[in-house]
Amino acid sequence: MRSRDAVREVLARVAAGQLDVDAALESVATAPVTELGFAHVDVQRAVRTGVPEVIYGSGKTPHQIAAIVTSLLEREQDALATRVDAHKAEHVLDTLARAGVAHATYHPSARVLVVRARPPEPGVGLIGVVSAGTSDQAVADEAAVVAEALGANVLRIDDVGIAGVHRVLRRLEDLRRCRVIVVVAGMDGALPGLVAGLVTVPVIAAPTSVGYGASFGGIAALLTMLNACAPGVSVVNIDNGFGAAYQAALINRIAVGPA
Repeated sequence: MRSRDAVREVLARVAAGQLDVDAALESVATAPVTELGFAHVDVQRAVRTGVPEVIYGSGKTPHQIAAIVTSLLEREQDALATRVDAHKAEHVLDTLARAGVAHATYHPSARVLVVRARPPEPGVGLIGVVSAGTSDQAVADEAAVVAEALGANVLRIDDVGIAGVHRVLRRLEDLRRCRVIVVVAGMDGALPGLVAGLVTVPVIAAPTSVGYGASFGGIAALLTMLNACAPGVSVVNIDNGFGAAYQAALINRIAVGPA
């Protein structure tokens, strides 16, 4: 079963007398896990949460990623793999092409592979993805690609760090159109607090490992964001564009309406 919408459709057909109970049970009954030997793929996560299982590509072989993607597609679920390098992505895309899968895209800067069981539907709501500097781009790209893959419209605002605060202020009207904003920053990590003081929506801060020695690989930015004096800021782990986007997508979904 692909998603909550698919289950809802089956139940509606039962209620309308168009489908008997046994046929409905057969259509929704499925083992909650597909066993691949090296992995136990949760194939009912989309029904429970609205989002299929996401593959963390780092540490997995190209064959393993392709096998997990294929197991999700067999259940008519989209597949999303993060931290996938170009070599692994090429293998997976080749495998999917031979199987006739048409909707597969690799985003090299974000290192994200998006595979859809069917053509994507129009996005809903609006998530802002704001980056402080060009060096933060990869994490911001990951956040933007994941947010779009999870069904949101995304507004990108790049290179607006507080070293030139006028750059973000001139985009204030755009920021205020968003339902939730992901702010990606390294160095001193001060941009999320500034943005949160200007808008009425939640701000999710994503610290990056960008900076000189005293930035301690992003710990300085992380601590700044955790200590932001502006209310409404929540913080994810260092370089975790995926986590920021996932949280933003959940908030955006609530703002739009019931799943």
